[in-house]
Amino acid sequence: MATGTITRTDQDIQSDVLDELSWEPRVRPNEIGVTVTDGVVTLTGWVDSYAKKWAAERAAHRVSRVRAVANDLAVRIATSAERSDPEIATAASRALEWDAFVPIEALDVTVSDGWVTLHGEVEWEYQRRAAERSVGRLTGVRGVSNGITVRPATSAADHRDLAGRIVDALARNRATEAEGIYVRIHDGDTVLLRGHVHSVPEREEVERIVWSAPGIREVHNHITVGR
Repeated sequence: MATGTITRTDQDIQSDVLDELSWEPRVRPNEIGVTVTDGVVTLTGWVDSYAKKWAAERAAHRVSRVRAVANDLAVRIATSAERSDPEIATAASRALEWDAFVPIEALDVTVSDGWVTLHGEVEWEYQRRAAERSVGRLTGVRGVSNGITVRPATSAADHRDLAGRIVDALARNRATEAEGIYVRIHDGDTVLLRGHVHSVPEREEVERIVWSAPGIREVHNHITVGR
């Protein structure tokens, strides 16, 4: 009986993911296969850019009751969109230079067979993510490895009751339910998160808020997503 319930629920999620992909103008849903097992979505098929692969993944995450997404989409660059590694490297450097949130002087860019690898250090997690977004949407990019580390200029130890301040920040945000989240500070600059939320976007929003705390170097997000 329990197995039948799970099967019906997975079918509902699969249908919703397919509908969401059809609603997403940046992808072609007929190119993407969707399977669901116990709330975990697997995307298969191929797309013609890394940006579309990322867009399909985000679309799947937006669906209620999705616990996780395995993105097995292959990126096949059309001949007209192919770029040499030097061209991609140049475009990536320029994209990072034009992004106001990215400290380009602290980063290194390497490109091999269309795959971009980023290295360096930044003060904030939002800068790390901004760098990946900037290069990930470029034509000819097959994938991105983000090796940028977060090294804050300020120390979290300088701020008293950091866990309490994080909980207060979560409570101010309507996109989260702070009463279900447990926050613990480890070694002064690492945040451990536990609890339960209703969706992957809510889980990500909690992590985004936590990363805004000063002096944080790592966030271990163990929050579970309900069905």
